Amino acid sequence: MTATRQTARQDMIDVIARITGKDGDHQTAIPGLSIHRHSGDAPVNCAAYKPSLAVIVQGAKRVVLGDETLIYGASDYLLTSIDLPVLSQVCKASADEPYLSFAFQIDTAKIPALLDFLAQGHMPASASPRGMTVSKITPDLEDAALRLLRLLDRPDDIPALLPLVEQEILYRLVTGPHGHRLRQMATTESQPHQVGRAVAWLKEHYSRPLRIDDLASRVSMSVSSLHHHFKAITAMSPLQYQKQLRLQEARRLMLEESLDAGDAGHQVGYESQSQFSREYARHFGEPPLRDIGRVRRTLVERFSGETEMLSEG
Repeated sequence: MTATRQTARQDMIDVIARITGKDGDHQTAIPGLSIHRHSGDAPVNCAAYKPSLAVIVQGAKRVVLGDETLIYGASDYLLTSIDLPVLSQVCKASADEPYLSFAFQIDTAKIPALLDFLAQGHMPASASPRGMTVSKITPDLEDAALRLLRLLDRPDDIPALLPLVEQEILYRLVTGPHGHRLRQMATTESQPHQVGRAVAWLKEHYSRPLRIDDLASRVSMSVSSLHHHFKAITAMSPLQYQKQLRLQEARRLMLEESLDAGDAGHQVGYESQSQFSREYARHFGEPPLRDIGRVRRTLVERFSGETEMLSEG
């Protein structure tokens, strides 16, 4: 790594460490930009990743998509081109070198206008249509990302400069080694775009019984084509995708709204309590009651630890 890039990386570390102050996930004054800090390995977290650029500046993280596991760390970025339910876990962090990262949501509606200025023949095509990939960050993308973070120290500049920085980040991504994924998602009636429409329908109607032929008809695809391209992009079948949405929402209902397992399972579309418990344990590693109890204990211990540190001055 050159001295210039070492300086850019250290500048990113300094900005995120200063603004976060303490562990956790923090929203910022920039719409769609969140910054993250963890001083130790964190428990497995379920999340729905939106189209976004995620950059780790220190530490490492593991993301499970379907049956695939992606691990990325400092000098890497995670590009997500479609809404995907995942399991994630910080896997490298310490008090001396905490995990530090940021995520910036991609407004895919802005990509078509950008494509009008680009020569399609000069943009590389990706060998894989997968909607999530890890890559090494380039100097140009890193420079634009650093300027995005620096805007947090100059909030008065955000309205004027954010659109310019955002357009450059989109440009670097679209013309980068995996830009084909974003270009396809933004191209109307392309197969990835049709899969995106199927994903949007599943997210809105995840609790309904799923008929694949009806879903295929909604997005103007054959059943076989929908299955093939949906799995190629999301690493899951439509039914597996729906199942993950249901399980993640059920977990949220139990944690945040204190629903019991029976009510949560029923609300997300399960008719059989035993089937819900089996699938929940297979996905999260423990039955609902045990998993929710463990998560709550972890949160209480973390809160108590923060309280003790504060009381010590």
